[in-house]
Amino acid sequence: MKDIVNSFKAEIPALSINEGYARMLCAVFVSQLDPTVEELADIKTAVSEAVTNCIVHAYKGQKDRSKKIIYIQAQYNNKQEVKITIKDKGCGIENISRAMQPLYTTDPQSERTGMGFCIMESFMDKLKVTSKVGAGTKIVMYKKIKNQENVQ
Repeated sequence: MKDIVNSFKAEIPALSINEGYARMLCAVFVSQLDPTVEELADIKTAVSEAVTNCIVHAYKGQKDRSKKIIYIQAQYNNKQEVKITIKDKGCGIENISRAMQPLYTTDPQSERTGMGFCIMESFMDKLKVTSKVGAGTKIVMYKKIKNQENVQ
Protein backbone atom coordinates (compact mmCIF):
# COMPACT_ATOMS: atom_id res chain seq x y z
CA MET A 1 0.00 0.00 0.00
CA LYS A 2 1.43 3.37 -1.02
CA ASP A 3 1.18 6.80 0.58
CA ILE A 4 0.65 5.58 4.15
CA VAL A 5 -0.77 8.33 6.35
CA ASN A 6 -0.96 6.50 9.68
CA SER A 7 -0.29 3.06 11.13
CA PHE A 8 0.06 1.07 14.33
CA LYS A 9 1.40 -2.27 15.51
CA ALA A 10 0.36 -4.24 18.58
CA GLU A 11 1.12 -7.57 20.18
CA ILE A 12 -1.46 -9.14 22.46
CA PRO A 13 -1.66 -12.49 24.27
CA ALA A 14 -3.84 -15.02 22.44
CA LEU A 15 -6.53 -15.04 25.13
CA SER A 16 -10.26 -14.92 24.42
CA ILE A 17 -10.61 -11.86 26.66
CA ASN A 18 -8.43 -9.95 24.15
CA GLU A 19 -10.70 -10.55 21.14
CA GLY A 20 -12.85 -7.56 22.08
CA TYR A 21 -9.78 -5.46 22.75
CA ALA A 22 -8.33 -6.20 19.29
CA ARG A 23 -11.67 -5.44 17.63
CA MET A 24 -12.00 -2.09 19.41
CA LEU A 25 -8.34 -1.18 18.87
CA CYS A 26 -8.80 -1.48 15.10
CA ALA A 27 -12.17 0.28 15.20
CA VAL A 28 -10.79 3.27 17.10
CA PHE A 29 -7.86 3.49 14.70
CA VAL A 30 -10.12 3.41 11.62
CA SER A 31 -12.54 5.90 13.18
CA GLN A 32 -10.02 8.63 12.26
CA LEU A 33 -11.29 8.23 8.68
CA ASP A 34 -14.91 8.99 9.65
CA PRO A 35 -16.33 5.65 8.46
CA THR A 36 -20.03 4.90 8.33
CA VAL A 37 -21.49 2.78 11.11
CA GLU A 38 -21.74 -0.09 8.62
CA GLU A 39 -18.08 0.20 7.56
CA LEU A 40 -16.98 0.24 11.19
CA ALA A 41 -19.16 -2.77 12.01
CA ASP A 42 -17.72 -4.64 9.00
CA ILE A 43 -14.16 -4.05 10.19
CA LYS A 44 -14.96 -4.99 13.79
CA THR A 45 -16.61 -8.23 12.66
CA ALA A 46 -13.74 -9.21 10.35
CA VAL A 47 -11.09 -8.45 12.98
CA SER A 48 -13.07 -10.38 15.56
CA GLU A 49 -13.15 -13.45 13.29
CA ALA A 50 -9.43 -13.25 12.49
CA VAL A 51 -8.39 -12.87 16.12
CA THR A 52 -10.77 -15.61 17.26
CA ASN A 53 -9.21 -17.96 14.69
CA CYS A 54 -5.80 -17.26 16.21
CA ILE A 55 -7.06 -17.81 19.74
CA VAL A 56 -8.93 -21.03 18.97
CA HIS A 57 -6.74 -22.71 16.37
CA ALA A 58 -3.21 -21.29 16.11
CA TYR A 59 -1.81 -22.29 19.46
CA LYS A 60 -3.89 -25.40 20.15
CA GLY A 61 -1.99 -27.72 22.45
CA GLN A 62 0.84 -25.27 23.10
CA LYS A 63 1.54 -24.96 26.83
CA ASP A 64 3.88 -21.94 27.01
CA ARG A 65 1.51 -18.95 27.31
CA SER A 66 4.33 -16.48 26.69
CA LYS A 67 4.64 -17.73 23.09
CA LYS A 68 0.90 -17.41 22.35
CA ILE A 69 0.94 -13.96 20.76
CA ILE A 70 -1.30 -12.31 18.18
CA TYR A 71 0.35 -9.62 16.06
CA ILE A 72 -1.88 -6.84 14.77
CA GLN A 73 -0.91 -4.15 12.31
CA ALA A 74 -3.16 -1.58 10.67
CA GLN A 75 -2.51 1.27 8.30
CA TYR A 76 -4.36 3.57 5.95
CA ASN A 77 -3.30 5.71 3.05
CA ASN A 78 -4.37 9.07 1.63
CA LYS A 79 -7.07 7.32 -0.44
CA GLN A 80 -8.69 6.04 2.78
CA GLU A 81 -7.77 2.45 2.01
CA VAL A 82 -7.31 0.46 5.20
CA LYS A 83 -5.06 -2.59 5.52
CA ILE A 84 -5.31 -4.74 8.63
CA THR A 85 -2.94 -7.64 9.26
CA ILE A 86 -3.55 -10.29 11.91
CA LYS A 87 -0.70 -12.76 12.35
CA ASP A 88 0.27 -15.62 14.64
CA LYS A 89 3.27 -17.91 14.99
CA GLY A 90 1.21 -21.00 15.69
CA CYS A 91 0.62 -24.33 14.01
CA GLY A 92 -0.23 -22.95 10.57
CA ILE A 93 -2.81 -24.17 8.07
CA GLU A 94 -2.01 -27.20 5.95
CA ASN A 95 -4.50 -26.49 3.15
CA ILE A 96 -5.66 -22.86 2.95
CA SER A 97 -8.12 -23.34 0.10
CA ARG A 98 -9.86 -26.14 1.99
CA ALA A 99 -9.82 -24.13 5.25
CA MET A 100 -11.51 -21.24 3.44
CA GLN A 101 -14.42 -23.41 2.31
CA PRO A 102 -17.72 -22.59 4.04
CA LEU A 103 -18.47 -24.89 6.99
CA TYR A 104 -14.97 -26.42 7.03
CA THR A 105 -13.71 -26.97 10.56
CA THR A 106 -10.84 -28.91 12.08
CA ASP A 107 -12.93 -29.47 15.20
CA PRO A 108 -16.40 -30.78 14.25
CA GLN A 109 -17.12 -31.68 17.90
CA SER A 110 -17.01 -28.02 19.00
CA GLU A 111 -19.59 -25.30 18.50
CA ARG A 112 -17.49 -23.69 15.74
CA THR A 113 -19.29 -23.10 12.43
CA GLY A 114 -16.34 -23.09 10.03
CA MET A 115 -17.44 -19.73 8.62
CA GLY A 116 -14.62 -17.47 9.86
CA PHE A 117 -12.86 -16.90 6.55
CA CYS A 118 -16.19 -16.54 4.71
CA ILE A 119 -17.26 -13.87 7.17
CA MET A 120 -13.95 -12.01 6.81
CA GLU A 121 -14.26 -12.17 3.03
CA SER A 122 -17.83 -10.92 2.99
CA PHE A 123 -17.21 -7.94 5.28
CA MET A 124 -13.96 -6.72 3.74
CA ASP A 125 -13.11 -5.67 0.17
CA LYS A 126 -10.21 -8.09 -0.12
CA LEU A 127 -8.74 -10.92 1.95
CA LYS A 128 -5.35 -12.65 1.65
CA VAL A 129 -4.36 -15.64 3.76
CA THR A 130 -0.88 -17.11 3.85
CA SER A 131 0.31 -19.86 6.14
CA LYS A 132 3.13 -22.27 6.76
CA VAL A 133 2.65 -25.40 8.83
CA GLY A 134 4.57 -25.05 12.08
CA ALA A 135 5.30 -21.35 11.50
CA GLY A 136 1.94 -19.57 11.62
CA THR A 137 -0.69 -17.79 9.61
CA LYS A 138 -1.07 -14.24 8.30
CA ILE A 139 -4.43 -12.72 7.40
CA VAL A 140 -4.43 -9.43 5.49
CA MET A 141 -7.73 -7.60 5.06
CA TYR A 142 -8.44 -4.50 3.00
CA LYS A 143 -11.32 -2.03 3.23
CA LYS A 144 -11.92 1.26 1.39
CA ILE A 145 -13.63 3.82 3.60
CA LYS A 146 -16.17 5.83 1.63
CA ASN A 147 -17.24 8.47 4.12
CA GLN A 148 -19.65 11.29 3.33
CA GLU A 149 -16.85 13.65 2.25
CA ASN A 150 -15.89 11.19 -0.47
CA VAL A 151 -19.44 10.65 -1.75
CA GLN A 152 -20.36 12.85 -4.71
